[in-house]
Amino acid sequence: MTQNERIYDHLLAVGPIRPMVALHELGVYRLASRINDLRKAGHKIKTKKVEVVNRWGESSYIAEYSLELEDAS
Repeated sequence: MTQNERIYDHLLAVGPIRPMVALHELGVYRLASRINDLRKAGHKIKTKKVEVVNRWGESSYIAEYSLELEDAS
C-alpha cells in the first residue's frame, strides 16, 4: 500500500489527519506533499489551520486535512 493510499484510507475511515499522526501512525513524513498528490488525483481535501501549544508552551499553527463531503441532495 502506498503512502497516498494509507492517507486516503485514514481520511475515509478515521477522519481528519495532522502531520504528527501521519508520521507516527502511517510512516508519512511529508504529509503536505502527499495531500497535494491526492488533490492532483482529483480528491477534494480541505485544509484547516489549527492552533496547538508546543513543548515550550508557545502557540503554533499546524495543518489539519479532511475530505470535503459531497452534498447528498
